[in-house]
Formats: sequence, structure tokens, C-alpha cells
Amino acid sequence: MIEALGKIRQFRMIWTLVDDMKRRKLLTSDTFALVARRYARARKVKEAIETFEKMDRYGLKPHVSDFNRLIDVLCKSKCVEKAHELFDKMRHLGLDPDIKSYTILLEGWSQLQNLNKLNELCREMEDKGFQIDVVAYGIIINAYCKAKKFDESIGLYHEMKSKGVRPSPHVYCTLINGLGSDKRLNQALEFFEVSKASGFAPEAPTYNAVVGAYCWSLRMDDAYRMLDEMKKCGIGPNSRTFDIILHHLIKGRRIEEASTVFRRMSGEFGCEPSVSTYEVMVRMFCNEERLDMAMAVWDEMKEKGILPGVHMFSTLICSLCHETKLNEACKYFQEMLDVGIRPPAKMFSTLKEALVHARMEHIAMHFALKIDKLRKSPLVA
Repeated sequence: MIEALGKIRQFRMIWTLVDDMKRRKLLTSDTFALVARRYARARKVKEAIETFEKMDRYGLKPHVSDFNRLIDVLCKSKCVEKAHELFDKMRHLGLDPDIKSYTILLEGWSQLQNLNKLNELCREMEDKGFQIDVVAYGIIINAYCKAKKFDESIGLYHEMKSKGVRPSPHVYCTLINGLGSDKRLNQALEFFEVSKASGFAPEAPTYNAVVGAYCWSLRMDDAYRMLDEMKKCGIGPNSRTFDIILHHLIKGRRIEEASTVFRRMSGEFGCEPSVSTYEVMVRMFCNEERLDMAMAVWDEMKEKGILPGVHMFSTLICSLCHETKLNEACKYFQEMLDVGIRPPAKMFSTLKEALVHARMEHIAMHFALKIDKLRKSPLVA
């Protein structure tokens, strides 16, 4: 119930439940971790931290693992500075951070590509007697790759090997992805060969990284060859593989080829498109003003029971408005309201302007009232 209420930001009701759980002696630290996570995802950082601080009042004493969970939530919500403050507070309370505490914070600063903070944390870890393990190296190498410091990334790879830390498939995947995106294809392929010789079983993410590397260098035939190799290894290709190829084909305006690849997915390779694949295709056809094809892909997706997200609805509805296909635009807009998705203001503004321009103000008013009702429909305890 708390998870469900948190998703729709009914925090007052959540605390009613927490009080009820206290009376029934059902409260655990997991409850507070869940509430804090929901606050953080709603960008209510202050409330997330206050939730954690309320544990004492409810008769629960926080441990390092509890701090770690909140630090993790804050980092994933891009509130890394607040997470670091909490990390420092934990030490002031006499609790020693463990390897997981440092790893979570490393991941947080990595996502912000703050290499100075990463290096500071690494030095602090070593001063405290912690070894930089393969997980930490993977995080740091990923941060350097995202910052396009590829030579330093390679240096870190050699450093970890010299310290006796065995690189994981994730490390190889990260380096192949990074070097491939920088069109350093030969170096990416060298790491691929090393990864294959390292004794690890073949993994789809590593092969997907190679597919991407070939695509960045416009060697599409080699990318297609990797699909067959993945099939022989029994590791795909998967929908992510095709998303990578489709992205590069569409970027190069190879529209017919992208359509062919999309059809080959489920036919030749037995790989069902994901919602992101359908989104890529709908956007492509909309951008090419081939709305009949976009709607055909949409219908195929719905027949398979895959629900579109708000971005897909926006793309299709706005494109239909631009082409003055207002009956179809209204149909999809109503479908979006029916599944409970609140339309973005910009998208509704586009639809409303098109309807008013076509002297269909009554329909615009009808939708405005529906949206207002959707916005003002609170849950009642």
C-alpha cells in the first residue's frame, strides 16, 4: 500500500498507515526506507531525510545498512551532495561506513561525472584500509569513459590488472562502449578479443557494445554479422541490440533499411520489440510524416499487449495535429486519458490550438474539463 500510495504522492495517507503499523507492532526499517525512496523520487529531498530521522521517534535505531539505503536513494535521485552530507553525518554519529557505503557514493558522483570527488573518495577508501575492488573500478572507469577521457580509462584498466584485480565483463563492456562511441573501433575490438579470452561466458551487453561500436564507425555489415554471432552463442540478439542498430540507421536517415531491420526482429531472429523499440519506430515514421505507418506500428504494439508511455502519445498526437488529422489525434488523446496518463501541458496546448483553429472549440473544452477532473481527483482515506 505504501509503495502504491507513494507512486501517486499520497504522503499524508502513507503516514496514517505508518502510525497504524506502529500500533500493530509491524514497523521495520524497510518501511522507512520505502517512504524515503518515494519522497526522493518525488524530488522531496528534505522530507526523505526527515523520514529517516523519524525512525528514533518510532522506536527504531538506524544502522549502517539503513544509512546506505537512503544514500543510495538520494544518489539515484541525483541528490549526491545531500547523500554525501548524510554519509558524513553517519560518521559523526559514530557509525563507520562500509565498502557498500563508499561504492554507493562512488556511483553517485560517477553519474555526475565529478572525477575530483571520485578520486577523493578512492584515496579516502584506501586510507581507511579498503581495497578498490572490481565494482569500484568499474564505476570509476565508466565515469572516465562518460567524460570522454578514454586514455585515462585504459590506464585505470591496466592499473587494476597490475593490482591483481580481475576485470569483469562489465569493465570490458564499458571500455568497448566508450571507445566505440569515440570511433576508436580497433581499440574497442581489441578489448572485445581480450574479454573473449578472459574465460567469462559470452554476454549480450558486451556483444551489444560491439554492435554499437561498428554502428558508430558506419560498418553496418559488421554490425549485422554480430547478430548472427550472438544467435550462435545463444545470447540474443535482444531488443536492446536492435534499438542500437535502429538508432544509428535513423540517425543516418536510412529509413527503409530501418523498417526492414524492424521486421527482421521478430521474424528472422525471434526477438519481440520492446516498448522502446516501438517508440523509436513511431517517432521515425512521425518525423518522416508517414503517419499511416506510425499508426500501423502503434496498432501492432497494442495487439501484443504493450502499453505506450506518455512520450509515445505526445509524439503521435502532436504529429497528427501538425497534419490536421484531428479525429485521429482526439482518439489517441482520449485513449491516453482512459489509461490514466495526465497529458503534458505542451502537448495539450498543441492539440487545443489545432482544435480551436479548426473551429472545434467544444471538443477542446470537453478535454480541458476532463484533464481538470483528473488533476483534482484525490484519494480519500
